[in-house]
Amino acid sequence: MSRYLPERLARLAGPTPLVRRLSAQSVLSAFGDGVFLTGSAVFFTQIVGLSAAQVGLGLTIAGVVTFFLAVPMGRLSDRYGAKRVWAVGALIEAVLYLAWLPVDGMAGFVATMVVLEAVSTGSRSARNAYRFDTFPREERVASNAYFRAARNVGYTLGALLAGIALATNSDDVIRAVPMVTAGILALNAVLVSRLPDAVHHIQHEEPLEEAVEAVVGAALTGDVARQSALRNRGYLLMSICGGVLATHQVLLNVVIPLWLVEATDAPRVLLAWLFGTNTLMAVFLQVAAARGITTVADSLRAQRRGAFFFVLSCGIVLVTHDTVGWVTIALVWIGHVTVTGAELFQSAGEWGLQAELSDPARRGEYQGVSQLGFTVGSVWAPAAYTFLALELGTVGWLVIAAIIVVAAVAIHPASRAAERHLAGAPAPQPA
Repeated sequence: MSRYLPERLARLAGPTPLVRRLSAQSVLSAFGDGVFLTGSAVFFTQIVGLSAAQVGLGLTIAGVVTFFLAVPMGRLSDRYGAKRVWAVGALIEAVLYLAWLPVDGMAGFVATMVVLEAVSTGSRSARNAYRFDTFPREERVASNAYFRAARNVGYTLGALLAGIALATNSDDVIRAVPMVTAGILALNAVLVSRLPDAVHHIQHEEPLEEAVEAVVGAALTGDVARQSALRNRGYLLMSICGGVLATHQVLLNVVIPLWLVEATDAPRVLLAWLFGTNTLMAVFLQVAAARGITTVADSLRAQRRGAFFFVLSCGIVLVTHDTVGWVTIALVWIGHVTVTGAELFQSAGEWGLQAELSDPARRGEYQGVSQLGFTVGSVWAPAAYTFLALELGTVGWLVIAAIIVVAAVAIHPASRAAERHLAGAPAPQPA
């Protein structure tokens, strides 16, 4: 029994030493993020002294700025090396969390948030590019499933630690939250720097100054415009459709909780059970949902499955407006389970499409395009879905389902167009 538990935990973390190392890194990174995210609302309002409206405005400004920086930041990993950009970005993120301590007022909040979001965008593109580079084709989606499961574990641990801090009702303890996050993320940066080099970048890495000059010079001469991943319009449209299909997170975190409180007779304590169920399913079922996904066809099939569960969830939840008692509780819970199924399959399909349809020589830039398309496809959803569900009721839920069906249909020709674009592109030159 004493040997069985460690072996079982090792299998949950991944099948190979590298997958397990990256899973541990995912837990640590999400742990740090989860600590701050859980306590951020209290920190920004009580410590920084902002109103809720100011916090929302600052986050919106940061989102708009980073929207335009997604592709340029992604190019840095292609020029400089995905692992190096990831490691440096992770270290800068850790330092920036310490910058929250002297912030006092709206101007400092917006400036810090913009820089932090920009660095996070570049780091995220580099991280994803590294993962796609370092694993063979048949292991890419499966390995990302382990990392997503690990991140859910990390977020849960971070939320628990932040919950303990918030329970003290002490401003001094809350002020320590950014320092805890900074320490955890600094350790994360060390782990990233010790990872093996990605195969794609072993023979081609430049000093950072040369990388920045190359990107700026290419932009001035028009080379980037001719070669940019943005010219792969099929990939951009596919990313936008993927962003729409990924609005299951809006249903999970915003719409269904508001619906439960405003439109049903279910007890509010059910929310804890819903989020707990979602976390457990993401930890234990994500790998199973991603199994066997390698090709574009496999990925599109996963996207169809995710869309099916999304639509099914809309159909289940909409009837709970007229149910009572345990029937309501059971249906809301089943609706949350089905939309979690949408999350599991859609995520797996998204990894497969990104891995298969990114130019291997420009993978970081393609990750930037993925983030840009995701933002376009999802940024409108919280306001739109909330209005549709809570104001229009049954009709609104049906409209949400129709939006998902349209995106699930459109992502097929978009993906095939992206595939044709890559097939017609010149082969990348050896380093």
